[in-house]
Amino acid sequence: MNIEKLKAELAIDEADRYKPYDDVTGKELKAGDTIIGKITIGRGRNLSDVGLSRDELEYLNGNDIDKVVTQLDNLFPWWKQMSDRRMRALVNLCFNLGIAKLAQFKNTLAAMQAGRYNDAADGMLASLWAKQVGARAQRLALMMREG
Repeated sequence: MNIEKLKAELAIDEADRYKPYDDVTGKELKAGDTIIGKITIGRGRNLSDVGLSRDELEYLNGNDIDKVVTQLDNLFPWWKQMSDRRMRALVNLCFNLGIAKLAQFKNTLAAMQAGRYNDAADGMLASLWAKQVGARAQRLALMMREG
């Protein structure tokens, strides 16, 4: 079987969908939507029943980490001066919050930039985020504090 021809045919029949959609209605899914069919993405990937393989999950995770690192490089070029452990804590924080919400942690980020890691950890723990994520916040703040 000619796989390349099959891929081209599927690209026509399934279309490329970069966000989840309902396979019955074709509607892109938003929070709170009622789903009639199956949650689908890509070229007909049935996420409801098939999900992702371990390799696919790792591939996506690697891409997501690369994007977060690039965002941090662009917005906070000083961040790479921190220790590896503190850098991992900041990437983890950004992964959880997204870059826009992380940027709102102005005092915490300023403390990181100045090397005042105890203040940065205290700022992390004083946030609403810390109340929402519990143990994750405790662990990341400790990483920030201890380097």
